[in-house]
Amino acid sequence: MKSLIAFWSSLIAMSGLVQAGELEVGQPMPEIKVKNQKNEQVDLAEAAKTGWVLVYFYPKADTPGCTKQACSLRDAYAKLTDKGVKVYGVSTDSVADQKAFAEKYNLPFDLLADKSKKVVTAFGVPAGMGFAKRQAYLFKDGKLVWRDLKASTEQQAADVLAVLAKE
Repeated sequence: MKSLIAFWSSLIAMSGLVQAGELEVGQPMPEIKVKNQKNEQVDLAEAAKTGWVLVYFYPKADTPGCTKQACSLRDAYAKLTDKGVKVYGVSTDSVADQKAFAEKYNLPFDLLADKSKKVVTAFGVPAGMGFAKRQAYLFKDGKLVWRDLKASTEQQAADVLAVLAKE
């Protein structure tokens, strides 16, 4: 019976019909693995064990707002990495779409392909019509220290750097 319940729960979560609760400040990075734009497996929990990790969600690769958000982080990438921040962008696009987006705009960080909505569900990010809502999460040593549930497009990097300046 337990295995049947687990099966249906995972099926419902994968369908995107039910979201996990929103990730709250103080909670650990979800245990999740997903492919990046290079088709490499990325283990977010492992990446977040030490130091800073920014996971930001965007609706669709190579659209105006998502491009502004990604380019904001690209343009501030040296400042972010100087502070030890690893950056991961997440959308429900395919590996190929993420690769094309990263190459077109010279994005120096990983873009995660979340077609199955595993990452979206684990973070509790709303995903209407298959697209993730624009949000951002900053972790320090594996724990969530800041979240932006209405993440900016052009100001994404500035918002993260402002948080880091307070630390």
